[in-house]
Amino acid sequence: MSRWSDRRERFRALLAGNQCVHPGSVFDPMSARIAEDLGFECGMFAGSTASLTVLGSPDIIVLTLTEFAAQALRICRAGTLPLMCDADHGYGNALNVIRTIEELEFAGIAGLSIEDTDLPQPFGTAGKARLLSVEEGIGKMRAAVAARKDAGLVIAGRTSAPGVTDIGDAIARAKAYEKTGVDAIFLVGVKARADLDTIAGEVKLPLILGGAGKEIMDRPYLASRGVRICLQGHQPIMAAVQAIHDTLKALRDGVPPDRLERIANDETMKRVTRNADYARWTKDFL
Repeated sequence: MSRWSDRRERFRALLAGNQCVHPGSVFDPMSARIAEDLGFECGMFAGSTASLTVLGSPDIIVLTLTEFAAQALRICRAGTLPLMCDADHGYGNALNVIRTIEELEFAGIAGLSIEDTDLPQPFGTAGKARLLSVEEGIGKMRAAVAARKDAGLVIAGRTSAPGVTDIGDAIARAKAYEKTGVDAIFLVGVKARADLDTIAGEVKLPLILGGAGKEIMDRPYLASRGVRICLQGHQPIMAAVQAIHDTLKALRDGVPPDRLERIANDETMKRVTRNADYARWTKDFL
């Protein structure tokens, strides 16, 4: 059995269940360990948080597949939290999608989404998101499924059609992607209950939502409509940025280190660094 099998089985169980969970937004080994210690059922590693963590850059697809997969591996290696990844557009065409599946499957993730957004943004589109043709989207989903070696890895077909075109187009794309053999449908931009009700009546696969509207952010309701995972955003990395800024500013302004506020104590640092494991290994092997 692969070292990643258990977490992939647990992630599949979430999709096969009857509840909706909010994943913990994670971006590095420590944040993933914290999410795992707090009891999150799964983690979400997004392209946006990867770009922030690795490059300090905005979410405009300047991160490479190699950089993204390397960070995903670091996260997976640090614990046993099932990790869902936003693999964006697969870093190119359908052939690049094959490489993306290979690299991320090897990194140990439990699931990933491939989207049909036209990325990186083409010249002259003035910041307006565009979708690929349904036919090209189908090709990407088929390539992803064909590239998978471990049947336990979850592949979600993702579309931002609810926020870019309309709900009718979103349903048409979701139903087309269902036929390719993907395991779930990831929808971005569903805002109203009436829209989700309509989608749920047409799409049979488990649903994953991102950028959902406040009107539908009710877990029992979402669960009743086939939503098994609903993202809440990526506040943890923004909180981390603010905390680092405030701490460095305080030090720069002359606040003594022993008077800084909201600093992780020794117990917390030992827990997130798994200090007890290293102490045991030191005793056993050194």
